[in-house]
Amino acid sequence: MRLFPILAAIIVSALIYVFVLERDLLTGGAAPEEDDTVVTEATATSQETATDTKTSLLPGVVVQRSKARQIDSAVILRGQTEADRQVEMRAETSGQVVSTPLRKGSFVEEGQDLCRLDPGTRAATQAEARARLLEAQSRLPEARARKPEAKARVAEAKARVEEAKSRLNEAQINENAAKRLSEDGFASDTRVAATEAAVRGAEAALVSAKAGLESARSGLESAAAGVEAAKAGIESARAAIAAADKEVDRLTISAPFSGLLESDTAELGSLLQPGALCATVIQLDPIILVGFVTETEVGRVALGARAGAELASGLRAEGTVSFLSRSADSTTRTFRVEIEVPNPDLAIRDGQTAEILIAADGQAAHLLPQSVLTLNDEGDLGVRIVDDSQEAQFTPVALLRDTPDGVWLSGLPDEADVIVIGQEYVTDGVRVQAAYTEGAK
Repeated sequence: MRLFPILAAIIVSALIYVFVLERDLLTGGAAPEEDDTVVTEATATSQETATDTKTSLLPGVVVQRSKARQIDSAVILRGQTEADRQVEMRAETSGQVVSTPLRKGSFVEEGQDLCRLDPGTRAATQAEARARLLEAQSRLPEARARKPEAKARVAEAKARVEEAKSRLNEAQINENAAKRLSEDGFASDTRVAATEAAVRGAEAALVSAKAGLESARSGLESAAAGVEAAKAGIESARAAIAAADKEVDRLTISAPFSGLLESDTAELGSLLQPGALCATVIQLDPIILVGFVTETEVGRVALGARAGAELASGLRAEGTVSFLSRSADSTTRTFRVEIEVPNPDLAIRDGQTAEILIAADGQAAHLLPQSVLTLNDEGDLGVRIVDDSQEAQFTPVALLRDTPDGVWLSGLPDEADVIVIGQEYVTDGVRVQAAYTEGAK
């Protein structure tokens, strides 16, 4: 009963031994080659799996291959139009308006009367000032005539002084002679006393002559002062005439240049005080286009450069750069640019919005999405690219222009693989797994 299972087990064991351990005898030696092939294929498969596993561990980024293009040579600004000149004509004196008003929008020529004021008593003031000038002029000859008389008196006083000095000298000589003769007994005491009295009288005459000379000199100075006073009176009268004439001139307010009235002139009968508005005059030919250029582009703008503009109304205009500010606005850090544009038909108005293009040197740049911009640890603006070693690298760039299609950047090579997605998650030198966007090769 037990023999059959034992025989069956022996036969199965023998077959397993033959088919497994003695396989080469059954196949004629082909089995080993097949085993080597299987081992080789298994090894290759494992290596590929390891490589795929290692690659899958690299950070994945999306890359756009960009080629530099030559952008147009223009600096684009947003600005507005301004009148070349605008002035508010205000009264410099008080008075009632006696002229018929001009209506706003009217064209006025340079020097045309805008407002005329009632002269009042200003004509009488002018006449009085002229009369005072005549009076002052009449005093000058009289003052000048006194001067020669004063000079003659000075000369006469000097002669009297010299005469008094001579008499004093003579009296002193007589006194000395009388004293010597008296000592020898040849002259009396009376004679000595008389000579001494003569000396005292000569000294008094000299003092009187000197006083007369000082008085004559004072008279000469007074005569000269009188001449100067007469001249000062003439100048004062002339100043009064000039002030009166200027006051009369202020009665008429005229246009300083040819232009348009932006407001009505003062109404007939209205009272104007100093500083009151008569009218506003603007000059629109030429018209000025005003824009503000950034610090990064101010170096590309030059005086005399050609410029064009398209107004919000669709009107186009061309001109040249006439002014470039040397001082930046303290708030926006931008520089004011003015462009002078001919406007003979006055089609361009003051205050219209304009898109301004200023001719400048062109340069190569890349058009990329604004989202590619990033900052490095030092705060520099740039993008991250993938180099030939498939490593991420930060490259500084300069922003040239912002458009609806993206931003124009300079500072990159002619061809660059720019990371457009994932640039914030990699650093310099990190190997990446790049996936190119559609159209990029």
